[in-house]
Amino acid sequence: MAESMLGLKRSHRCTEVNNSMIGNEVTVMGWVQKSRNKGGIIFVDLRDRSGILQVIFEEANCGAESFAKAEKLRSEFVVAIVGKVAKRGGAINENLATGDIEVIASDIRILAEADTPPFPIEENSKTKEELRLKYRYLDLRRPDLQKNIMMRSKVTTLTRAFLAENGFIEIETPTLCKSTPEGARDYLVPSRVHPGNFYALPQSPQIYKQLLMCSGYDRYFQIARCYRDEDLRADRQPEFTQIDMELSFVDVDDVIEVNERLLAKLFKETIGVEVSLPIQRMTYAEAMERFGSDKPDLRFGMELKNVTDVVKDCEFVVFKGAIENGGSVRGINVEGQGAMPRKKIDALVDFAKGYGAKGLAYIAIQEDGSVKSSFAKFMKDEEMTALIDAMGGKAGDLLLFAADKNKLVYDVLGALRVELASQLGLLKKDEYRFVWITEFPLLEYNEELGRYQAMHHPFTMPMEEDLQYIDTDPGRVRAKAYDIVLNGTEIGGGSVRIHQNDIQEKMFGALGFTMESAYEQFGFLLNAFKYGVPPHAGLAYGLDRLVMLMAKEDSIRDVIAFPKVKDASCLMSDAPNVVDPKQLDELGIGINEASSEE
Repeated sequence: MAESMLGLKRSHRCTEVNNSMIGNEVTVMGWVQKSRNKGGIIFVDLRDRSGILQVIFEEANCGAESFAKAEKLRSEFVVAIVGKVAKRGGAINENLATGDIEVIASDIRILAEADTPPFPIEENSKTKEELRLKYRYLDLRRPDLQKNIMMRSKVTTLTRAFLAENGFIEIETPTLCKSTPEGARDYLVPSRVHPGNFYALPQSPQIYKQLLMCSGYDRYFQIARCYRDEDLRADRQPEFTQIDMELSFVDVDDVIEVNERLLAKLFKETIGVEVSLPIQRMTYAEAMERFGSDKPDLRFGMELKNVTDVVKDCEFVVFKGAIENGGSVRGINVEGQGAMPRKKIDALVDFAKGYGAKGLAYIAIQEDGSVKSSFAKFMKDEEMTALIDAMGGKAGDLLLFAADKNKLVYDVLGALRVELASQLGLLKKDEYRFVWITEFPLLEYNEELGRYQAMHHPFTMPMEEDLQYIDTDPGRVRAKAYDIVLNGTEIGGGSVRIHQNDIQEKMFGALGFTMESAYEQFGFLLNAFKYGVPPHAGLAYGLDRLVMLMAKEDSIRDVIAFPKVKDASCLMSDAPNVVDPKQLDELGIGINEASSEE
């Protein structure tokens, strides 16, 4: 039978009790982690969000009634316990913050009984994720998950304090917005009052924060909820959180400077890591050339080498064909892996094919200097020697090559170097390597649409020196855009925005918009720009990704209280689900039944 707390008040959380309180009475409350009855003495591990405290029940100290209650305790019962702090009688538990003390109970109230949970409430659970997510309210009791959620809270608290100290104002923007077709799919919300019309949930507060700059707020920030109806990955959710900001009268360096100080503060005060400032910068072009990715992981080498000129006259048809088609031949040196078994190399070839490669060419240099290669018979000895030299190859190394259009070669080798680093144990989670990637292309050509589209969004400012090419060679124009990358993951990105009407019109023209269609979609922003808009720039972090890396987790699901799974459903609440037909009638919505025919 559950009892009332009436008359009891918690004095301390479990790990707030310490050896300076020995002899003092405390009142603690929490969940029973485990209970052990040793005959005449009962040991209870009491757990709350702060940690675990050992409590001892002996009839001589707590009386027959309390001892009888203690005998009933099982895992996850919720209890209030009154007792005196004492030096631990048995061996000190070095793994607990309270390992040198215990509480000798004098009274107990059972506040709630509990069924046996479907899995143990313990750190590093081996229970399948599907079961844990179905009972997420129990999963969230696990100490490691609670630590992550509390870390997330600390990051947002520190962020708010830092930005406020640096002149930012926190302003909320709407979550019922107008749908815009650029970018990922919107989540749509039907309007009852305006039948046939829909709101969209925001993919970001982009337009609103630019309007706030037009309104003179100078520096804005928001911990913003955002929504994208897209396929999920380990670091994607249909709803996610951004640390969003916008600044007036600034350029690239100003945004980077304040954000470097923010990152240094967050990492120092949350996980005790010193971030060396200034953070390294690298242009998009350099990142692609060296790492095959605009999100380079700098914790290891294995950089791409362009060997197109070295092999341009060879007779190997794969290399020759790629070069003739305007592509390139590039490779990576997997140092010390020359003895990798053929089966493993074949698995790497399959991995590369998953990224669009037709195959991988390889040279395995044996310890005695001899060479095993998939294409040696097509190469003269001097060509093979020149290729190995260009790759920095030495005895014991494995050289891997991709040959195709540049983009595909970058994709394949960029992914391959990370896969190999993972296999070779080079991705250390306690090492944090930041890099700013700058000077992104302003536009990228979409083959399906047959036109250019914005690599970031239509309001990104071109670099002034490249404006001359926007009409004649739009693919050559670089943007004043910047991403902050940590250990191969983009944790934030932003840009300087266009604030001149003539440049914005040119940008819309390059994207294939008429001014009429541009006004149809973004009219309220473009109209606002007619009334005096300051130069402005911004940045948004993915809070979930940032905390995931700080917590050394592999998935953002481990730092979100109630995440969804890969099909964007919630296993705990069964969302999304059908709704009452009456609600649909009020909205004027009919459901097309899916055809049972193939």
